[in-house]
Amino acid sequence: MQLLRKIAYPISLVYAIVVYVRNILYDVGFFKGTSFKTPTICVGNLSVGGTGKTPMIEYLVEHLNGTYKVAVLSRGYGRKSRGYKLAARSSTVEDIGDEPFQIAAKFPDITVAVDGDRRRGITNLEQAIQPDVILLDDAFQHRKVTPLFSILLTAFDNLYSEDWYLPTGNLRDTRTESHRADVIVVTKCPATLREERQLEISQQLRPKEHQNVLFSTLHYEDALRNKTSNISLKDLIGQKVTLVTGIANPRPLVQYLVNKGLDVEHLAYRDHHFFSTSEIELFNKKTIVLTTEKDFTRLEGKVGNLYYIQVKHHFLNKGASRLIEAVMEAMP
Repeated sequence: MQLLRKIAYPISLVYAIVVYVRNILYDVGFFKGTSFKTPTICVGNLSVGGTGKTPMIEYLVEHLNGTYKVAVLSRGYGRKSRGYKLAARSSTVEDIGDEPFQIAAKFPDITVAVDGDRRRGITNLEQAIQPDVILLDDAFQHRKVTPLFSILLTAFDNLYSEDWYLPTGNLRDTRTESHRADVIVVTKCPATLREERQLEISQQLRPKEHQNVLFSTLHYEDALRNKTSNISLKDLIGQKVTLVTGIANPRPLVQYLVNKGLDVEHLAYRDHHFFSTSEIELFNKKTIVLTTEKDFTRLEGKVGNLYYIQVKHHFLNKGASRLIEAVMEAMP
């Protein structure tokens, strides 16, 4: 894989030029982004791969819901439907995608919609729901919409400042586009990350004067859940546990479980993977199957002894209050 990425370097140069020119055309007004009367908060990244966008959307929902009428708009990656879809009780993962399904199930009192055309999706939400705020999931590179507030995520072990363009690297947008963010969050940090190292990373990212750079680590819940029961991670020490993941970067989760003393068999699949009949048959032969909350949406009811582990952002150095204060200050 690394050899193929190196061979594809000339293609990455072409890709870099294309996205650079595209952004210039937006900057000079040849292409125009649309602003909406409803406040929109964008969560996204410059790279492909997992930076914790869905947990960040959930974090914002938890802090804004109740004060505001919240809607979430996602592309619904991996769904088998097309166009604008509003999540309902009868919706399936195939209808709206795994991540929107997860959010809709966890927060039944908010509105969740999917649409690859973000402008159409926002317009439909304004007409049908009239929310106070719309959270745009994975929309930083979609410049057809000009959000009120943008949160840019970058993973500690794959900072955009050290990355290169697709397909050689993971960048899908130019590094300089980071200047459009209001807040930059370095995710998946070690919980013991020293302030001196945080300062070094901040300087490396070269934020603009108006930008806050915050740091977060992933916090995994010790309680493992399914729809009928909970067990503790401690209960699994000494047992063989099969971890099934269909996410972009499962390494932090695997390391966490190993550090907790679990004997882990890891079955890794590509992000948003729809599991086949033969794969599900394999999982049902395992004693205990542990998975992510997102993968649980596709395996629930098909695999016995299945549990998921919840993950949340935990901010360092009072970053949580700084983020929410910045969001609230931007709201009209």
